[in-house]
This record gives sequence, C-alpha cells and structure tokens, in this order.
Amino acid sequence: MTTSRILGARKRIALVAHDHKKKDLMEWAVFNKTVLARHELIATGTTGKLLEESLDRPVKQVLSGPLGGDQQIGAMIATGEIDVLIFFWDPMEAQPHDPDVKALLRLAVVWNIPAASNRTSSDFLMTSPLMHEVYEAVIPDYSGYIKRKL
Repeated sequence: MTTSRILGARKRIALVAHDHKKKDLMEWAVFNKTVLARHELIATGTTGKLLEESLDRPVKQVLSGPLGGDQQIGAMIATGEIDVLIFFWDPMEAQPHDPDVKALLRLAVVWNIPAASNRTSSDFLMTSPLMHEVYEAVIPDYSGYIKRKL
C-alpha cells in the first residue's frame, strides 16, 4: 500500500542550528531571504529569534533544541506539519542532546521529507523547481511494522 502526502507550493520549513553553526545559518538565510519569504518558517528557540532579527519577519518558535525543541520539530514532521528540514548540525562538537538530534534526522528520513545539513545542500534544495510547486511525496509503507506481532 503506497501512501503519499502533498507538500504545498508554500512549504513549512524547519530551521535548526547548533551553536557553532548559527552564524552559518544566519548568513545562508539572509542570502536566501527572498526565497524564504515565500514559505512558512519554524525554528528552535535561539535560532528562531536570530532568524526573526536577521530576516525581519516572523518565525514560529518552539523550545531550544536541548530543552525539547528538536523533539517538537520531530513530532511536527511525524504529524505532517513540517515539509522541509534545514539543520546545520555541528559534526565537530559533541552535543548533550545527541539522541534527540539523531531522532530528528531519523524522522526526516522515516517520513521522506527533504532535508539539508549544510549551506551547499540547502542551496541545492532551495533552488530546486520542486521547492516552489506542489509536490506529492511518497510515504514509505510501514503497515508491516505497525501490524507486527508483539
């Protein structure tokens, strides 16, 4: 059984950045300000505040990542409230909430949403024609997992 989910032309984009990557994300967001203006932005705590200041536009904010924001974004992915994940994570720094980070990245794959983890992949994603039109995303069939014997 194949299921799908329609991603509207106006995407709901989650933006997350570890502390040492916030500057990179802000620079990237300002560079892509015009493109981002066409979409709804959701971000974890401090990142959301910095984005609002940098872009001079409202950004829906959830908790800071270590305080549960990564999990909130993950839940929004699972319930179809996030269409795209831009997550500038720091590969050189251990994170106290590393299990939450891995869970967030895992959910992006589980629910087959576009995800980017650095400036280059984010640029490629934002310049794709699919980013600005309606898109039907195929959701993997998890019925076997759901119906498994416990």
